[in-house]
Amino acid sequence: MTYQKRVPLLMLLDSVIVLSAIYFAYFIVNPSSEFYTSKTLLISSLIILVSHHLFAFIYRLYHKAWEYASVGEMLTIFKAVTFSIVTAGVAQYVGVGHALVRVLFITWMLHMLLIGGSRFSWRMFRDWYLKPKVEKKRTLIVGAGSAGTMVARQLLHSEEVDLKPVAFVDDDPRKLKLEMFGLTVCGAIQDIPTIVEIEHIEDIIIAIPSITKSEIRRIYEICAQTDAEIQIMPMIEDVMTGKISVSELRNVEVEDLLGREPVELDISSINETITGATVLVTGAGGSIGSEICRQICNFNPSRLLLLGHGEFSIYNIDMELKKKYQNHIEIIPIIADVQDRNRIFEVMEQNRPDVVYHAAAHKHVPLMEYNPREAVKNNIIGTRNVAEAADTFSVKSFVLVSTDKAVNPPNVMGATKRFAEMIVQNLAKESNTKFVAVRFGNVLGSRGSVIPLFKKQIEAGGPVTVTHKDMTRYFMTIPEASRLVIQAGTLARGGEVFVLDMGEPVKISDLAKNLITLSGFTLDEIKIEYTGMRPGEKMYEELLNENEVQQKQVFPKIHIGKAEPLGKIELYEIISNLEEMPVEEVKETLIQVANTKYSPALELAR
Repeated sequence: MTYQKRVPLLMLLDSVIVLSAIYFAYFIVNPSSEFYTSKTLLISSLIILVSHHLFAFIYRLYHKAWEYASVGEMLTIFKAVTFSIVTAGVAQYVGVGHALVRVLFITWMLHMLLIGGSRFSWRMFRDWYLKPKVEKKRTLIVGAGSAGTMVARQLLHSEEVDLKPVAFVDDDPRKLKLEMFGLTVCGAIQDIPTIVEIEHIEDIIIAIPSITKSEIRRIYEICAQTDAEIQIMPMIEDVMTGKISVSELRNVEVEDLLGREPVELDISSINETITGATVLVTGAGGSIGSEICRQICNFNPSRLLLLGHGEFSIYNIDMELKKKYQNHIEIIPIIADVQDRNRIFEVMEQNRPDVVYHAAAHKHVPLMEYNPREAVKNNIIGTRNVAEAADTFSVKSFVLVSTDKAVNPPNVMGATKRFAEMIVQNLAKESNTKFVAVRFGNVLGSRGSVIPLFKKQIEAGGPVTVTHKDMTRYFMTIPEASRLVIQAGTLARGGEVFVLDMGEPVKISDLAKNLITLSGFTLDEIKIEYTGMRPGEKMYEELLNENEVQQKQVFPKIHIGKAEPLGKIELYEIISNLEEMPVEEVKETLIQVANTKYSPALELAR
């Protein structure tokens, strides 16, 4: 019904209600009187009618969408009706010296009942008879707080979502058996399996935005005992700011089950370093490098240089960023190999970056065991080229992306990253450029990580291969890793190794089990197969060795380690010898030197 037709119809309906109510009220008070024919009652009726429509327009009573009516709309009716009755009472008092209080009170009650009832009856009629009947999945909401009720309300009134909320669960005993929007709090979280069976639940929504990672994991493990699909509501901040709707639910991801809280860094100080600056990112097409570029763009550098060896990956990140930022950031794709010293110096001289984030590296542990010379050329020689070019052309700060595998490394990849750390630490002692390294653990979803591998194996029907049932790793998300790298550039004084407090390590076997159940399978359907440790792998990984640990945090959840490097002359002589050694000697020397804690390491290479 159009607005032009709707308003006159509502006004006519209200007029009938108003006039009928005052005469019926007077009849209730004085059933034997003929006062209802008097001018006083007639004038009172007209005053109430006019004032009702006046206040109805003031409070926009005829502009409400009554199919979505709730407490707010009832309050509007209350204000319009109350002020119209008060106006009539004042007019009676002024005109005849007294007000018909009892008559007006009953009139007020009848107005509220009939006007409110007419509006809400339309909503009920629409909900029950006019809405198309769509089969919806019976849904249980975990959390009967403000977020849970917000989810319930939106699902109840949404025609697009195929979910029908039927009950709540909540651990607060004060809410047990209470009803909200017609839904009962049926029990506590531990009762979910029973409630799912009794209520024939097909979908479970976790609606507790303040929940910790460990609590999400506990709830998920309880929900996983059922056959219901498990979803989680978006962040309440995104809902309140209007970025997304409550109904935009997402599946529980493996990141939600890590059991530690994500580190949210204060990146406001980064503005000073990046805004208006020229920033160079090596390895810009990789998982970490590309995310560093995305994060940097939030701080409006004047130019962003995307340097990488792979044409396709650089093309992808270049197109992505230009589509979003080309109007205010100059984005320059650069195809170059960090092993090509002349080309790297040429790029630095032409573009004169203020900040360099060095993310280019070979990082796959087993592959580097078979190709140690390539690891040396890319991770060591490549780092030296980029770092020395940064020093030569007076870059303000240089951040090396390192790894927890550089601590006591038993493998080629970790050893070459420790060499890279020592290169920038030595340069920090003599350069005006602030050189630092950043260590973190495994990155979820990055190329070569276990998550994409597990997902492919699950899609193929299994088995999921895990090297050892007790193997553990530290994990973080790609955005977390990238924020840490950027933050390190603002904290750097020179020579530091920054380390994120990554909480407790996670068993790879537990990660595999969680991913199988998140994919909708049981451990009986997708088996886990233990294949044995691969060349160069460690059972447990460290972020700092016992000689490097400093308990004090330089920033919330960021530690600083002062890992002592080998002297520059000794280090560079070893690197020079590595390029000429037989492959087996390269591996042995790399690991031996990287694990040595004192300067006589030179002896090992002679």
